[in-house]
Amino acid sequence: MCHLIKYRFLQITRNRPMMFWALAFPMILGTLFYISFGNIGISATGDSDWDPVPVAVINKLETKSSGTFFADFLDAMNGSVLDIQDVKNEKDAKKKLENDEIFGIYYVKEIPSLTITKNGVSQSILTSLLNTYNQNAYLFKEIARTHPERLTDAVASLQTNGSFITEKSVSGKTLNPTILYFFALIAYACMSGAYLSIEAVRDTQANLSPLGARRSITPYRKQFLIFIDMLVLIFIHFINVMILTFYVNYILDIDLGNNYLAILATNFMGSLIGICLGLMIGCIGKLTFSAKIGICTSTTLLTGFLSGLMFGNMKDVVEQNAPILNRINPAAVLSDAYYCISVYNDTLRYQRCMITLLIMSVLFLGIAFLGVRRECYDSI
Repeated sequence: MCHLIKYRFLQITRNRPMMFWALAFPMILGTLFYISFGNIGISATGDSDWDPVPVAVINKLETKSSGTFFADFLDAMNGSVLDIQDVKNEKDAKKKLENDEIFGIYYVKEIPSLTITKNGVSQSILTSLLNTYNQNAYLFKEIARTHPERLTDAVASLQTNGSFITEKSVSGKTLNPTILYFFALIAYACMSGAYLSIEAVRDTQANLSPLGARRSITPYRKQFLIFIDMLVLIFIHFINVMILTFYVNYILDIDLGNNYLAILATNFMGSLIGICLGLMIGCIGKLTFSAKIGICTSTTLLTGFLSGLMFGNMKDVVEQNAPILNRINPAAVLSDAYYCISVYNDTLRYQRCMITLLIMSVLFLGIAFLGVRRECYDSI
């Protein structure tokens, strides 16, 4: 078993064309992204000016009450964090929200509320502002009830909140929306591992390569050979993805977050899903090697496109019109996982992404094993 692993490792790493598509091409694409978008690394760390979030405010109060404190809070944020738009009425505000002219609608009432139609960085900021206000309002009520003499100190401490909200997003970092292209890029790189596994499957099929013919007469079962190949491929491709992640994070200076354990886990699951996808494509049907590479290219490009690799808002468009595609598209699930790490810090959502990737990997691998289970060749 050890000698099989050793020689498969050497053979795969010496296959320069496939290693180019799995490692070099994503790094080149990331460099072109960096050049095209400008110095995104600086803007992604909070050193650039913050663009206020366009929002509408609807006053539902008929009389002056405690709810007007929320209106004062929003006015204080206007110009720095928020860009409050003039609207005629609630109908006009909803129309602007549907046309993406604003990112949300705040309702000023006894219990303030927020209406949004999408998930994104700007919407997260609006939600964070509302949560911050509600938490502070509850805190002040409790202080006024139990320790009214400390109310002045509490109000003074609130003044420090302005700079925090201006500089930080939900995860504690300001995030330029164009960084989402790099999330989609790493997801695409993970899916590109399919090229490596299709090449490896060819080397187990006697009708596609001389090496496959020689391996077919060995005493090892074909499922065992594919399993050995899978272990080697996952290790190699995981290293490829980690090199790309290091390049994006430290060379291009794109902040991917500081939860390194979660990044490692996501990269591993991405490597696994990419390799299993290639095994499935390589093991089903009696197609030629060129046809399988064509299917692989179409699949990786399509999943990358739907995850936002070519058009940043594509995932939002899919979410609005066909949300099921975002749930079954492995590249979109991977991109969402990186988004959870760097922006949301949403553990439940991140775990759901990991479980989805694991289920899809097992499904792809099962289909691959079924594809070769009854495969045999005539002795001539």
